[in-house]
Amino acid sequence: MPLTHVPALPALPGHTPQSAAVAAERAGVPLRDDRHPVVAATADHILSVVSRLRELDLADVPPANSYRVGEW
Repeated sequence: MPLTHVPALPALPGHTPQSAAVAAERAGVPLRDDRHPVVAATADHILSVVSRLRELDLADVPPANSYRVGEW
């Protein structure tokens, strides 16, 4: 079955210090108040870098489950 082009997803809103605090609390990670802005900026940067993966054309790449160990 050939893969088709997947439309781009809409951009997510940026993280705020408050959303970083909520996410850290939800994850059970203790985070000092002065770290919230830095964590928010870092999360935004990581997401911007990873979002570039959506631009890759993987139409001719077989799914991972088609690879077998030792069959190179």
